[in-house]
Formats: sequence, C-alpha cells, structure tokens
Amino acid sequence: MIRNYLKIAFRNLLRSKTFSFINIFGLSVGLATCLLIMLYVIDELSYDKHHKDGAQIFRVALQTGDERWSSMAAPVAQGIKKDFAEVEETTRLLNFPNIDKVLLTNEKADKQFYETNAYYVDNTFFNIFTYDFKYGNGQTALNQPNTIVISETVANKIFGNENPVDKVINVEIPYGKLNYTIKGVFRDKQQKSHIDAHLLLSMQNGDIGQWVNSQTNWAVNSLFHTYIKLKPGTNVASFERKLPSFWERNGGTDMRAINVTKTLFLQPLHDIYLKSAIGNEISANGSMTYVYIFSSIAAFLLLIACINFMNLSTARSEKRAKEVGVRKVMGANKNALVKQFLGESLIMSFIALFIALLLVQISLPAFNSFTQKSIDIFKTPSIFIWISGLTIVTAVLAGLYPSFYLSSFKPIAVLKGRLINSISATFIRKGLVVFQFTISVTLILVTMVIWRQMSLIRNQDLGFNKDHQLIIPFRSAATANNYTALKNEVLKKNNVISATAGTSYPGIQLIEDQFFYAEGKSLEEKVDINFARVNDDYIETLGYKVLYGRSFSKNPKADSNAIILNESAVKQLGYTAENAVGKKINYEERGQILRKEIVGVVKDFNFHSLHEAIGPYGMVKLVDNQHNFFIAHVQKGDFESTIADIEQIWKKINPASPFEYYFLDQDFQKNYQKEEKTSGTITYFMLITIFIACLGLFGLAAFSAEQRTKEIGVRKVLGATVGQIIGLFSKDFMKLVIIACAIAFPAGYWLMRQWLKNFAYQIELHWWIYLIAGLTTLLIAFLTVSYQAAKAALTNPIKSLKSE
Repeated sequence: MIRNYLKIAFRNLLRSKTFSFINIFGLSVGLATCLLIMLYVIDELSYDKHHKDGAQIFRVALQTGDERWSSMAAPVAQGIKKDFAEVEETTRLLNFPNIDKVLLTNEKADKQFYETNAYYVDNTFFNIFTYDFKYGNGQTALNQPNTIVISETVANKIFGNENPVDKVINVEIPYGKLNYTIKGVFRDKQQKSHIDAHLLLSMQNGDIGQWVNSQTNWAVNSLFHTYIKLKPGTNVASFERKLPSFWERNGGTDMRAINVTKTLFLQPLHDIYLKSAIGNEISANGSMTYVYIFSSIAAFLLLIACINFMNLSTARSEKRAKEVGVRKVMGANKNALVKQFLGESLIMSFIALFIALLLVQISLPAFNSFTQKSIDIFKTPSIFIWISGLTIVTAVLAGLYPSFYLSSFKPIAVLKGRLINSISATFIRKGLVVFQFTISVTLILVTMVIWRQMSLIRNQDLGFNKDHQLIIPFRSAATANNYTALKNEVLKKNNVISATAGTSYPGIQLIEDQFFYAEGKSLEEKVDINFARVNDDYIETLGYKVLYGRSFSKNPKADSNAIILNESAVKQLGYTAENAVGKKINYEERGQILRKEIVGVVKDFNFHSLHEAIGPYGMVKLVDNQHNFFIAHVQKGDFESTIADIEQIWKKINPASPFEYYFLDQDFQKNYQKEEKTSGTITYFMLITIFIACLGLFGLAAFSAEQRTKEIGVRKVLGATVGQIIGLFSKDFMKLVIIACAIAFPAGYWLMRQWLKNFAYQIELHWWIYLIAGLTTLLIAFLTVSYQAAKAALTNPIKSLKSE
C-alpha cells in the first residue's frame, strides 16, 4: 500500500511539473529563510547561558531620574558584600573611558599589535563567571597584581600554539605602560557573553590601580560594572527591596553633597544582552524586540509558503476529482485518502527541506558576514531536529486542508463533473491570497520607512563638519606627548586644512560631566553638563558655529578657567545665548566652590547619535598632554596619498607605536549599525516574501488561465482584444491586492510608529509612502498575473475550442 502511495505521489509530481516546481521551490525558499532566522535567533538567545548558576547572578545598575546607567561607583560592590548575608560573592569590571584598544607587545617574539575589548576586573571575577580555561586556573589567575588572562584567539596571535602561562607581555594604554604576567587562557570561540572580553586584567596593577583604590565616593565616577551572585534560595524581589535603605545608609551623605538622587536595581544576567539598552553598556547588546520581529517574519514566511501549497492543491482539485471519485467507488475510505494526500505533502516537504539545507549552506557565509556572526549549522545539531519537526508540521499544515477537501468529494458528483465545495474552496483561496499580500505590503511599507529614516540619519545636518575628518587615536602616553610635533608636521601638507586634538569627538560616549549652576543660584538648581577637553583649533577644525563670544586662545597658558557652551546648556543654566558670554558658572570639587567663565556659545550640534536629543554640552581647554585623539581636517581628493603622507610622519615621530586611523563620518555611522543591519535584513525578507507570494500568484494565475481557456477562446472569436482579456483576467486578482493594502496600511503605520520612537529625530509618515507601497504591490501582482493572461490571450482560439 505504501509503495502504491509513493508511486502515485511521484507520478503526480512529474505530471504537473510547473506546479510541483512552484510548490517545492517556494517551500524550500521559505524553509531556508526560516532556518537562517532560527539559527540567528538561537545564537542571540545563547548569550550568557554557559555560566554556572547563571540564574543567581545579577548586575547592579543605577537610576538617576529617567536615566539608567549600567555601572556605578567603586565602593558599591564591597558595600553590598559586607551588608548582605544573601550575597555569596561580588565582583567589578572596569571598562576604562576612551580605551577601546590597548597595545600589546611581546618583546621576545618581536610582535606588537593593538587589541580590543580589554577590561580590568577584580580577582573574584572567575568566582562568579564561568570560563572554559585552556591553560591556567581561573580561581587563582588574578590573585596577584599585574596579572592578565587572555583569550585563545589573542594567545594564538602572539604566542602561536605555545602555552603562554607565566610569560610576560607589555600592555600600553594612554595612562601608562606595564608588564603583565599571563596566568590563564580561556576558550572564546563558543562562549557568547555580553562581556565580549579578549583581555581581562587584574584591577590591582601599576597603571590605574592607585586611582581605583582612591575611589571611595559613592556618588561620582560611576564607571564600575558591579555583579553579585546570590546564595541559592534567596528571594530576589525581597533582596531588591532592601537596596534603597542600603544605598541611603552608605551613599546618602555623598548624594546629598552634590544634591543628586540615585537608586539601585538588579538586572538578571540572562536578560542583559537582549533586554538591556541603558547607558555605558560594556559593548553593543542585541535586542529582544528584533528577535521577536525576525521570528515573526520567519513564521509568516513559512506560513506564506504553506498557503501557496494549499492554494495550488485546492485549485487543482478538479484535476484530481475524478481520481478521488474512482478511488471511493473502488472502496477507498476517507482516512485512506487523507493519508495519501498528506503523504504527498510530506514527500514534497522533505524534498523542499533538502533543497533548503543546500540553500542555507550556500548562503551562510554571506549571512554571517552581514550579521557579523560565526553561525555554523553543523555546530548546532539540535537545529536538525527542530527543522525536521518544523518540516513535518509544515507538511501537515500545508496538506491538511487539501487532504480533507479532496477526500470529502462525493463520488457521484465528481464523476458527473460537479464539485459541491468549489465555492467555499474559492473563497478560502482568495482569503489566503489577501493574507499573503497583506504581509508583503506591510513589509514594503516597513522597508520604505526604514530606508527613509536611515537616509535622514546619513544626511541630517549635525551642526558640525563630519566629512573629511581624519581621526588618529593616541594609544599611549608617549604618542600623546608628541602631539605638537605631529601637528606641526601634518600641517605642512598642502591637503591638510587644520589639525587639533581632544579627549573626545562627536559620536562616541562622553564620560566626563559636571554639575554647574549659574551665578546667584544654588546647587539645587544645577545642570548636568557633558564636556570634552579640547585643544586650540578644535572648534574651527570640526566646524562648530560660534554664535557669540570667541573660541579658545592659542596661548597655551590662557583660558584655563574658560568654558564654551552650546545653546542647550546656556538655556538650562538660565541664560540666553546673547547674554551668556562673560558670565560665571559654579561647580563644586572636593568641598570647594570653583568657577569657570563662559567665553563663547556655539550652535547646538549632535554630539551623540540621532537616537538622542541634543543635551547640555561644554568644552574646556585641554591642559598638559591629556589628548586622546588627533583630528585632521583634510581636503577632498586623493585620500590614499594624504593618509600615506601622514603615516610616514607618524612612523618618524612615533616609531614604537603602530599607525591606525579612521574617518569621523564612518565612525559616527557605527551608532546606527543595529538599524543598518535591520534595514538590510528586513529588505531581504521583504524580497523573499514578495517572491514567494508572487510565485503562488503565478501558479494560481496559470491554473486560472488553464481553466478559462475555452472562455478566452470564445471571447476572442467574438472580438475581444488581448488588452481586454488581460484586464478581465487580472481584475479579480487586483481586487484581492487592494483589500490586502487596506489591511496592511494601518498595521504598517502602527509598527513604524513604534520603531521610530527609538529616534529623537524622525521622518514624517506621509500619505505618498502608502501610495507608493500600494502601487508597487499592485504593479508586481499585475505583472505576475498578466504574463499568464497574455499567454492565454495570445493562444490561437481554434486550438482553445477544437475539443468543443
């Protein structure tokens, strides 16, 4: 019996090659896309799952007003450990400001390179977090000062396959150069964490250790990511309710001294990567919202592929109606017919699965490159179980309705050529087509809005000149000390317009801030102002517009107490841009009231990304050699030649430090990497969705043309033109697309309103966006249907009517 079922199934596949191809290929594309998304989602959900007792680990975070901050002051960790018996262990991680790379040197092997993701940690770090050590022992690795634990990737770069434990490497940062002893190597290929560490350095060291130990104030320098591990059985909600009194008891005095109110809250370790997007995150996190979006798109894509199968199967029911009738007359019962058609659905689904796996394997390199992941389908064996189960479910869902529909035919009716259920089947087919194109129109709308928003981001006037700004980071004290020599030599080049230096530049996280208040006011009326320390020519180089007052003096000894503010800062302080110049503003430091004089007011500019509105910002004169970044404004033209010239100057002045650079506009755009990826991914999904929907529409149109061949022949004999036949043929399908647009427009509007809330600067959702989306869908659908309509209309009517 089974052999007979298989034989019939394959005969039907071969007999209807076009429809079989549409069904199988559409389903395989849907499965392949769904599989890629599943791999992506599984990868996103796998972060921080490898830590032993991960459910007991929490990050202690900070809230000030509406602002949430992921790190806090240095003494909090020790205070929590001391005051709470429920806490098994605490540890801190310091992502030091403006150190995105460190210079590693292995003098014996004569190797030197920059490495990213270096963090200072307490020696209790590995008592909380689980790392798979290839060499060394995590429990004791950081017990001694000036010790370091490195990733296997870094170890291979600097030592090859050799065991590097107890070997010494030199670590250089702008604040010092120190030898560290390697005490461990951890495997980093499979472990995914929100702490994407390459280097973990002991916080007790000779470069910043003294500064760390001096941090005893509970209210300032909130730079330490603090983690706790609660004892088993601890009631988390009850523990969290104790934090306000703990905070007041230990930090209340320091808070009141600066007139600030802060509160603590807990973040479960497993929630940080996908559910935390607060200030000073260790690295870029994922987004649970995007996981939901992509999962939904995967489900809809697969559903659309199933709909194609159901539509084409029910549409071709008349072709198999007599087969069903004969089978029933010969004694076949309904269950046997259901099994036959479900079996055919399973065969087609598993053929589609095989093709889908090939498509996934071919597209994975490009997918990994785009998403910046290293997904390998064979390293996730559970995915085969999932996808096989999904294929079976898909086959059952796709084949269930056609199976019951076909098996319900009455043999007498079908053998006489009458189908009782044809009206209901047609209604369901049309409903499913509407559903398909509702999803397609919604995705077109979403893609158009994302494109326009990203275009606004790329072309928005930021209030400064971001183009042709070459950034060279100073990674060591030695390179910073050579700033003046570097600037003088670089400015001798004709294609360099100006050059300067500062502790920051637009687009990167600003760590330094200060509470200022205007003359005649008190600390209660303070304004929190972010600021950067800058050299002369900084304002001119970056193209800030000075509205009133002046820029900084070129005299190195001048303007030590001067400050230049933006319009937002001046307004919040209670001044106007016109009267602010010459006014004094106060701030407190170590119990003393100090003053700075406003010497200039600059036009507001976006020093953060367009996700955030412009806030208070200031610039103060840079003293000594505290430069972090060298900035050169170069002329448009031969950038390669300019960079080569500057590299030669760098090597001459700083022979011991590798040369690296980037452009400000490209670096600023990194703030929108998540949106750029989302835009590209949704565009890909939109095209796949439209392709699958049109594939099904093509099949339905082909079947409809086949069914109406004689009608078209009669109409041509009676004088109908090709255009009239195409219009008549396409009209029914176009009505369905119009209904889909009516449903998709409000759904798309709501979705995009929710997404645009992430940006302080948003595009307007104009009416013409919906018009273009609707017309685009109508055009695609019309072209898909009209091909089959034209083919039928151009057929010789003699051939169409010869059987009558």
